[in-house]
Amino acid sequence: MSTRPNMVLVMSDDHAAHAIGAYGSVVNTTPRIDEIAELGWRFENCFAANALCSPSRASILTGTHSHVNGVTTLATPIDSGQPTFITQLREAGYRTAIIGKWHMGDGEGHDPQGFDHWEVLIDQGEYHDPRLLSPSGLRTVPGYATDIITELAIDWVESLEGDAPWCVLVYHKAPHRPWEPDEKHRGRFTDLPVPATFDDDYRSRSASVRRAAMRIAEQLTIEDVKRTPPEGLDYEERAIWLYQRYMEDYLACVASVDDSVGRLIDWLRGRGEFDDTLLMYTSDQGFFLGEHGWFDKRLMFEESLRMPLVLSWPAAIPAGRVHDGIVTNVDFAQTLLDAARVAHHPRMQGRSFWGDLTGVDPEPPAEGMYYRYWEHDDPHHRAPAHYGYRTDRYKLIYYYNDGLGLPGAGPRVYDPEWELYDLERDPDELRNVAHEPEYADVRDELDAAMWRLQASLGDVPHSSQPMPRLIAEHPAASL
Repeated sequence: MSTRPNMVLVMSDDHAAHAIGAYGSVVNTTPRIDEIAELGWRFENCFAANALCSPSRASILTGTHSHVNGVTTLATPIDSGQPTFITQLREAGYRTAIIGKWHMGDGEGHDPQGFDHWEVLIDQGEYHDPRLLSPSGLRTVPGYATDIITELAIDWVESLEGDAPWCVLVYHKAPHRPWEPDEKHRGRFTDLPVPATFDDDYRSRSASVRRAAMRIAEQLTIEDVKRTPPEGLDYEERAIWLYQRYMEDYLACVASVDDSVGRLIDWLRGRGEFDDTLLMYTSDQGFFLGEHGWFDKRLMFEESLRMPLVLSWPAAIPAGRVHDGIVTNVDFAQTLLDAARVAHHPRMQGRSFWGDLTGVDPEPPAEGMYYRYWEHDDPHHRAPAHYGYRTDRYKLIYYYNDGLGLPGAGPRVYDPEWELYDLERDPDELRNVAHEPEYADVRDELDAAMWRLQASLGDVPHSSQPMPRLIAEHPAASL
């Protein structure tokens, strides 16, 4: 077994875990992504610490939360000179590359650093004939982005000489909005089942959630669905029609990504290197596929919060396993470094889960995870600024509703609100129990746990949040 594996890290954009066969999808199949899970591990409870493209990418790269790496919104570009798992790998002798979606700014100080090779899309990038930026400048590459990104990643590895290990990030645009499929998969997905919560009336939910402009019935555009709805449809009928058109293209884009994963698997096998390669597939966050009537992400509801993560390295970790503990995208950097036997940077946060996979010196399991969404009331989606704490059973959310003057956030400030969900009794998150007497003790305990975790991570509560009762009464216990 090699102690320094080659690494192929594949990340898509907005790919919901529940649109993957290995996670029980009822709308599509993904046989090649599933193959990684069959030959390695599937993570049941992997979550984004900030379910938004640029912040999630920054957390994955740096192993830090948004308030540490500085990428809090879509309009806060990364300082790409900060330490990352890539800089650590490179210092340890790895050859490193990123091909595809960067989406953390461009120009001096924001272009990728620490890579031996990089060629990335500009901003969101294009599905067809994408423009790619590299140190040599900007070029347009004819073809479909998912295929091009895969081909360029393979070409880079094939160009390498010598035995030093390598790590390539294969970062897709798909299946991000506006969901433009290739011809091979166009029209493949029709008559799809509608989620049970599609007609959610948001009863018991906060005004903060109700303000979010992510409703399929109201916010999908002609550009999104590529045609005009038929005349004569009532509100409910039109909503279903829009859902079907949206999902038709979204899932077709996913199918191309699955093909890409298959091509990488077959290529590694053809090189005789599959067993000695750490191969990972994930997405930068989850996505709503009609649940609660929504599309997009941002909110701390399960469909948005949950990330797919499957990982294989046949020579080092067992096959066919499921990890059901809590992990986050902040944990990725330290975990990958442990797999490569490379030291973490002391700035990194989170918890390495490599010991969970190997059974060697696993770290204590996480009792809960911390989430914070900063891009308050942006003009397109109007999602509220909030932070929260999720355990294996409960989820507490504080909507502080203040953009704090951050780029990309709106100027309006709304009243703060709380939500609490019992995921065991209410897995669809339809009943906010934050103000129900039966859950008063649970809420107090979660409020205190969130306060302590927030402090340990170096984040600061919003000024509107009262000190938790259990912290105020027992200040020594807050340390």
